Formats: sequence, structure tokens, C-alpha cells
Amino acid sequence: MPPEEPEEDDVLDFLGNLKRTHYCGALRASDEGRDVIVMGWVHRRRDLGNLLFLDVRDREGIVQVVFNKETQPAAHAKAEQARSEFVVAVEGKIVKRLKANPDLATGEVDLVASKLHILNNAKTPPFLIEDEINVAEEIRLRYRYLDLRRRKPHRNLVLRHQIILEIRKTMDEMGFIEVETPMLTRSTPEGARDFLVPSRIHHGQFYALPQSPQIFKQILMIGGLDRYFQIVKCFRDEDLRADRQLEFTQLDLEMSFPRQEDIFHVIENVMVRACAVAGIKAEAPFPHMLYKDAIRKYGSDKPDLRFGMELHEVTSSFPEEAKQKLQIEGNVFALAAPGAANYSRKQLDDLTEKAKSLGARGAYFVKCGAEGTASTSLGDFFALSSLEKLIGAENVKKLAAACEAKTGDLVVAVSAKQQIKGTEAAALIAGHLRLQLGESLGLIKKDQWKFLWLTGFPLFEWSETDKQWVSAQHPFTGIVDEDLEKLETAPWEVRSKGYDLVLNGNELGSGSIRIHRQDIQERLFRALGLTEEQLRRRFGFFLDALTYGTPPHGGIALGIDRIAMLLAGERSIREVIAFAKTTAAQDLMAESPSPVDNDQLDQLGIAIKEKKKAAE
Repeated sequence: MPPEEPEEDDVLDFLGNLKRTHYCGALRASDEGRDVIVMGWVHRRRDLGNLLFLDVRDREGIVQVVFNKETQPAAHAKAEQARSEFVVAVEGKIVKRLKANPDLATGEVDLVASKLHILNNAKTPPFLIEDEINVAEEIRLRYRYLDLRRRKPHRNLVLRHQIILEIRKTMDEMGFIEVETPMLTRSTPEGARDFLVPSRIHHGQFYALPQSPQIFKQILMIGGLDRYFQIVKCFRDEDLRADRQLEFTQLDLEMSFPRQEDIFHVIENVMVRACAVAGIKAEAPFPHMLYKDAIRKYGSDKPDLRFGMELHEVTSSFPEEAKQKLQIEGNVFALAAPGAANYSRKQLDDLTEKAKSLGARGAYFVKCGAEGTASTSLGDFFALSSLEKLIGAENVKKLAAACEAKTGDLVVAVSAKQQIKGTEAAALIAGHLRLQLGESLGLIKKDQWKFLWLTGFPLFEWSETDKQWVSAQHPFTGIVDEDLEKLETAPWEVRSKGYDLVLNGNELGSGSIRIHRQDIQERLFRALGLTEEQLRRRFGFFLDALTYGTPPHGGIALGIDRIAMLLAGERSIREVIAFAKTTAAQDLMAESPSPVDNDQLDQLGIAIKEKKKAAE
């Protein structure tokens, strides 16, 4: 149904000197008898003849306005013209309701109108402006200015504001100085594609939008700022998902002469206070875990600690002959899913397909406590598994025991089709299954907030594309002192001074103690295969800065969007960003990206090449 056009002969009023006295949603029983002026949108209209009711809404909420035909005929007649989303101002008196509405914050009072001003009319909106609506996200984003009138998006943006405000207060109290770094800088490789900005003045040259202020915040330490922070916009040209946007906001900070625990203390203070803003109690200090332990126990570098179901390596339960038949290479990892022994054949098939889609060679199951003639006694319960013919009854028992399985549990074991240098491929697959099972079995405690510091990351990771070891973080990450001698000879064994902060299975941010010595920085660049010419072209000014007495320093960057998303109880960061882009990287409201005039391209000396069509 097309939007209804407003009547052309509607007579609109001017605001003039009219001044609002109260927000609609702020009126309470204590305001009884007051003369007030409210302004907002018509949320709902109910015409009962002599009495007409308008619910008027502003950012603070809704108040019910009563128009009485007998006592205020002019105001009543004006109210008959009002429709949904018209902009109005109401003059009147607050009276106490005979029967309060417990579902409304202002439900104890009514505003009895003496005068109505219609300040603007409106088309019929494409969706109702209600708390909960059943409409596609694309429609909401296209009409974001209407979507923002709803209480939930407004609440999320208010929470985001309060979180950022509390972060700024906390950083100031701890002696940090907020410094703005450039938006137009030079292109440097930091793990994702840069957004490039052509220069009109310097023909054929480009700026880049910052993926992070990494180099600049290190230079601020060289400049003696000692403690820097910034709430900063960053840009990465990468594929989108629920917790990722092309442009995002982060808390960026850097400290001179820090120990790792000094940075942890700062961030723990920030997060405890940010959580308190959302009514969530977080307790510091946060626990620590080594990267290798997180992978082997949880199959993830951002483990969700709100439930157990830890992984166990069970390779020894598979004899060599069985490994050959099942084509198992590398290690096998397994977990015990509580109460899932009653899973149907279809549910097991679905788990198998999920495992294979993640790169598993196969998935193997043991039902503990299931009755049947082909079951193996485990003492106080039985195990039923098709694996018994391949690995034998004793190994089935060993497999279940290794996972600490109990009556009613389902043991799920997986092997990987391809091994990944430097990590456990089967554990990563099992980690995904752990999360899926934890969700479907209702094991994840939604009211818990589990922070975790992850440390001991490898400095390098293997790139199948480049067939070489590449930097696992950015190339300025510090190296564990005793591992320096392995930098050129055994890069896969080198540990970084990096760390991640994780909350409920979400990575909130990454940081590290940095490389502050020029000789070590150049060694790392060479280990990454960068030539002297590439170093000078990409990092020349930074390498020069390192030669002028760089202090030891370190820092971290936390994702503000992701923090706000989690504390607001949302599943997508688009719900806490005022004007978000879709997963297709489009701003549907502003119709961006869009073509530009040829004149603009000519000024920049740019021609658009026709995109090559994919081969049929």
C-alpha cells in the first residue's frame, strides 16, 4: 500500500516563540496541576466522539493527551486533523488519571489539552513506529530516520553515548590525554585493504583512510605524550558480517614504559565502569589464558566461558588401523554434550554436515546411557557407538572417559581434512560445534559476563595463499625476548607480546607491547620478506622516528561498537550504530556508494575501467 500523502489544504502552525516545558515521557503524578507545553510526534490517535485521545511521543517516551469537545472545542477540532507521525505542540494541564496505566511510564497522568499546534504533517510511514516491529532490516535502514524514532534504537544510542562518556571520564582520571590523529594518511599494510582517497592537488597520488592510528599513536609516545587515548573512527575495506562494518569506532590507547599488567589494569578499570553504566557488574582482575590452551580447550581464540563442555584430545583412542580406514591425519578432538544422548539420527547427520562444512574429515559419536544390545559397559552406564567395530569396545570406553562423559551425554569427536600449520585444525572445528551445541542445548548463561585476557600468541601464522609465514598481528607487535634468536630460523616458534580481551566469546580488542628498537623492527620486516625499498616507501618516516630515542611502549584498541552491542543485548553492531551499512556495504538511506559526475573524475585524473565479466 503506497504511503498516504498529507492533505494539501491542511493549515500548519508556526513554532514562533512557543517553548517546550517538559519532555512527554518525563511527566509524572508529581506534576499534577501544572500547565505544560510538550512537543513531539503523534504516536496513536483514538476518537471517541466528544473525547479524542492523542498519544504524543518524543525521545523520552509517550504521554496521553485528552481533547474534550465540550470544554475546548477549538483544540478538539484541530486534533481531528492530526494523524500518525504529525509533528505537534500541545498546551495544557496535567491531571491525575482515575485508573493508572502500568505499561506506561507516564501512566498515572493525562495532559488535558487547551490548545494544539500542528507544526508539520507526514506521509503514512512504511512501518509502525512501535517497540517491536516485524519488518525487514533493509526497510528499517532505508527509512532509518523513522526507525530511530522507536524506543529500542533510541535506547541503544543513549547507552552507547553513556558508555563513551564514562570511558572518557575514566581515561581522564587515569592521566590519559585525548589526541586526534589524521583521517587522511598514507597507505600501509595492516592486514586489510585500505580505502584510498585520490588527491586533486597531487595528481596520481592517494591518501588512505586509517585502518587504525597505529603508527601515529606510537609516534605520540616518541613525542613524549606518555599516555594517549582517542575515541576514533577507523576504516577497513573488508567483507561485512553481524559484528563488522566498513567504518567502525574504537577506544585507542597507548602508554610509555608499561608492563603488560599496567595496560590490563587500565582496561579492566574502563570495562568495569562501562559495564556499570549498563547495570552490569564486572569483577576485576580478569582471568588470563594462553592462546594454545584456549585452542586446545575451547577450539577458539575467543572462548566463551559461560559454559563448560571443554575439548579433549582423544587421538590415542583411534588405533593406527582405524586411522587409515577413516583417513585421519593429525589429532582428533572431542567433547561431551550434556543430555544429548537422545539425539536422533537426523540431528547427528546435521552435526556431521556442519562439521564437514567446517573442514572436518568426519564426525564420530558415542551415546552414553543409551540402551541396546550393542552397547559397551562403562561401569555405571553404557556407550553405544558405530565406532566400536572400528576402534574396539575398550577404545570407545577410553574415548568417553577422556571426555569425562556421564549418563545421558553425547560424545562428539572430529578429525580435520586438512592440517593448519601452527594450530590444531580439528580443535577449531570442534570449537564451532561446541558453540552450536551450547546454544541448542541451552547451556549458555545469558546473565553472566565472562571476561578473559588471552596471551602467548604466535608472532607468525602460515599463509596458504603466500606459502609463507606472515605476521599474525600488525608488524609492530613486540617479540618475547627469549624468542628473538628464533626470528629468522624458526619463526613458527616465536611468541608475540600481544594480548586480546574477550567477553562472552567475542573479541573486544587486541593490543601488544610494541617494538621500540629500530634494529628489532627492521629484523622483523626482513623476516616478513620486505625489501629495503619497500620499507622506506611504506614506513620510512616511522623508521626514522624510531632512531630518536623511542621509549618502550604498548597499548590496545577496543571496539566501541562491539562493546555497545554486547552491553545492549544485541546480536548485530548495526543495532548500535546510528547510520549503519548493510552486509552488502551499502547505506540504503543515503544511497551510498553512488556514481559521481565525470567532472569530478576529470579533476582527479581518474577514469573508470569497465569491470571484467567472470568467465562463463
